[in-house]
Amino acid sequence: MPSSVRIGNQHLAVDVSSLGAEMQALTSDDGRSWLWTGAAAYWTGRSPILFPIVGKAPDDTLAIGGTVYPMAQHGFARRSEFGLAASTPTMCRHELSASAATQAVYPFDFLLAVEHAVEGRTLTVAAEVSNRDVRPLPFGLGFHPAFLWPLPGAAGRTHTVTLDNEGEPELLRLEGGLINPVPLPSPFDKGRLVLDHAMFEKDAMIFPKGAGEGLRYGAESGPALRFRFENLPNLALWTKPGAPFLCVEPWHGTAAEAGGSSELSQRPSTTILAPGATARFAFTVEILR
Repeated sequence: MPSSVRIGNQHLAVDVSSLGAEMQALTSDDGRSWLWTGAAAYWTGRSPILFPIVGKAPDDTLAIGGTVYPMAQHGFARRSEFGLAASTPTMCRHELSASAATQAVYPFDFLLAVEHAVEGRTLTVAAEVSNRDVRPLPFGLGFHPAFLWPLPGAAGRTHTVTLDNEGEPELLRLEGGLINPVPLPSPFDKGRLVLDHAMFEKDAMIFPKGAGEGLRYGAESGPALRFRFENLPNLALWTKPGAPFLCVEPWHGTAAEAGGSSELSQRPSTTILAPGATARFAFTVEILR
């Protein structure tokens, strides 16, 4: 059975499950909850870790060196039991190692460590992937946290996403769960996007490049969250139309392209990690008010 650990300080409390090393709750000292609750009527996820792929593979199969393996959307980490490797009042670290079950679908020796830590009013979620194999390790890594929409106390207010770089990144859409590589006009205007549920009637909005290293998600004249991204060049925004959450998803890797290769190493933004090397990916979220 999955277990849970709580970390926190005088400003924040965070609950993390051993199943998927997935955050289950983010609460501020005034009692406000910021994370989606995982209600089954919309989506049971809350903040899954995506590994060793982000998004779908064609026919839910993945080719590695020409050999085909089954691989469900977003990979297996989110359905895997992690071990608690370290814990303090303000930090917890969960780890997932290669096993017979993982090697049946992903034939590599690896270590995936996920760390949650709080400092002040900021939460940092970091993932480290270590290649314990004798071959290069191909993978995608992504975060999929869902925050309330509307934010606490902001019902009826306009919500926006504002990019720190004031960019207008090109938009890609999904076609049968796979990336349609034909770019569409950016919905951002000088870095600002006014959110509307109609935007998500065609599934996620994906920005493969140009979204920058930080953004603000907030309500006009109301509560807001500030994000910073490390080694996460791809961004997606997603909800189910009418659902009371918004996923702010920083990735290093995306779904396979429609009509493209099924080889893992050929997926967009795939990381290829040398034997013995470790790669780190992280995001921070700060509660502004």
